[in-house]
Amino acid sequence: MPQLRKRPPIATLLALTCLLASGCATLQGPTEEKDPLESFNRAVFEFNDGFDRHVFKPVAEGYEAVVPAPVSNSISNLFSHLDDVVVILNDLLQLKPEQALQDLGRFTFNTTFGLLGLFDVASHMELPKHNEDFGQTLGRWGVGSGPYLVLPLLGPSTVRDGTGLLADWQLDPIARIEGTPARWGTIGLKAVDTRAGLLRASRILDTAALDPYVFLRDAYLQRRNNLVYDGNPPDLEMDEFDPFAEDPDEAGSTGPAE
Repeated sequence: MPQLRKRPPIATLLALTCLLASGCATLQGPTEEKDPLESFNRAVFEFNDGFDRHVFKPVAEGYEAVVPAPVSNSISNLFSHLDDVVVILNDLLQLKPEQALQDLGRFTFNTTFGLLGLFDVASHMELPKHNEDFGQTLGRWGVGSGPYLVLPLLGPSTVRDGTGLLADWQLDPIARIEGTPARWGTIGLKAVDTRAGLLRASRILDTAALDPYVFLRDAYLQRRNNLVYDGNPPDLEMDEFDPFAEDPDEAGSTGPAE
């Protein structure tokens, strides 16, 4: 059975993909209040957009045109497989033992029967891919998101999620690759492979959004709120926004959200 093209998301366009899906949560309250750094963010957004249009997107289009689909599928599966290490550790930090066991089983089957993750056999065994990261872990334990933040090259984030990226990088097997050229080469390949998988989504964004910055910002914040609560965020009204206070959408408990 041929492998489907399953690619891990990148911050800049995953928000768009989620917004087009049917299951996104609605963020409570005026989103603009969560973006006190809008002037700075827009400047970084313009830089990222220019880099993507003139460098990243053309490289991704060339990659898609040159690399055979079976090879690019295996590359995507491999990076998704490595990401499962981060997912499992965050499962445990969020006190999700059942999901941690499922993801450990997924990792084990893909390592063995999937030839070190080149083939995603676990998804055909009813062991689906989960999305957990340290930003979600912090949110699950009541840490507020802080203001919206656009990171150079990485795209949409928040103060909390940016901190989570640093923590996840320490757990990522790619960070353990010895030799700077090999490590950065692997990072570059992952980025290009991911961007190639989102070419269609970026074309939709170009034609659908009157203000791509607002579109991506709102979609990103909705998606992250949805992920923290595993698709069931509380129906709370947003209080007056304090950028570094506890996130009103995620307040109300000192332990994992229900």
